[in-house]
Amino acid sequence: MNKLIPVFDGHNDALLRLLEQPSADPVQSFLTGEAPAHLDLPKAQAGGLVGGLFAVFCPSPGEIDRAAMQADAYDLPLPNELSLEAAQRLTIAQVAILQRLANASNGAVALCRSTAEIRAANARGALAAVLHIEGAEAIDPDLYFLDVLYAAGLRSVGPVWSRTNIFGYGVPFRFPGLPDTGPGLTDAGRRLVAACNRMRVLVDLSHITEQGFWDVAKISDAPLVATHSNAYALSPSPRNLTDEQLRAIRDSDGLVGLNFGTGFLRLDGRLDTSSDPELLVRHLDHLISIVGESRIGLGSDFDGTKIPDAIGSAAGLPVLFDLLRRHGYDEPLLERIGYSNWLSVLERTIG
Repeated sequence: MNKLIPVFDGHNDALLRLLEQPSADPVQSFLTGEAPAHLDLPKAQAGGLVGGLFAVFCPSPGEIDRAAMQADAYDLPLPNELSLEAAQRLTIAQVAILQRLANASNGAVALCRSTAEIRAANARGALAAVLHIEGAEAIDPDLYFLDVLYAAGLRSVGPVWSRTNIFGYGVPFRFPGLPDTGPGLTDAGRRLVAACNRMRVLVDLSHITEQGFWDVAKISDAPLVATHSNAYALSPSPRNLTDEQLRAIRDSDGLVGLNFGTGFLRLDGRLDTSSDPELLVRHLDHLISIVGESRIGLGSDFDGTKIPDAIGSAAGLPVLFDLLRRHGYDEPLLERIGYSNWLSVLERTIG
């Protein structure tokens, strides 16, 4: 039997799932694995997932028409903007769930604020959770709430999701389409990036427009990181990265986290869970050919998208590594992809 590769994962949406699920006790649901999900503690332990960026995401009112994303082409309206009050309420609730998970887990889950804390948690067998926000709608123009969130453990910020906010512009739900869809950072967004650099908070470039990507690249002194994005050359979604963007990430000694979402893997962009998991291998091949073996990791998007049935959940991570072995990836490279590349870039960003 092949050994279990430890995985630090660049993105999951478990906190929102726990907030929205009907269970009266979302904390126990995560710890015991009571509910259907991509990610909970038993699935993480079964699949070798030892840590990750746990996203706080605040959905807009109304549902995205995901059925339309089964077509060969689609162009959905941008989700509605979210008020500061609503975003802060949803953010506080999800941060509290993560804190309660850590408190109630008897040491099995640790909220980590540094790479040293991640390594220490992993050494004692704990799941290392780093707090991330996906879309900065909860942060006010004066950035006061950024300080509050930092004190609560925040170490990674995606300035935008796929909707406009005061900090910038996100890419739409469109297929096919280039990431060059409009403006980038606003003045407030530039101040946010500068503040994150000062505070050693990672700036996540997934979801931002191409102009926003280059705006961050111009003003940031930190490695460029896209926590859960794939190769545009293989799947022409605006959410994916062009080869030019990948070269910029390489040149900054940053990192790309491979997204398991089928809509960002397939040439036709469809959300289809029957998709061949070999698509993940093809994207890894392309990404590595540009960014190199030391700048690639995983960014599954567990509980946030539709992933191949062959993987199914965090418990299925060994399926991916077995595919990579058969494709010729050796054990040291698998360990870098699964774990140490992420730890390396985190050391150079959050400390």
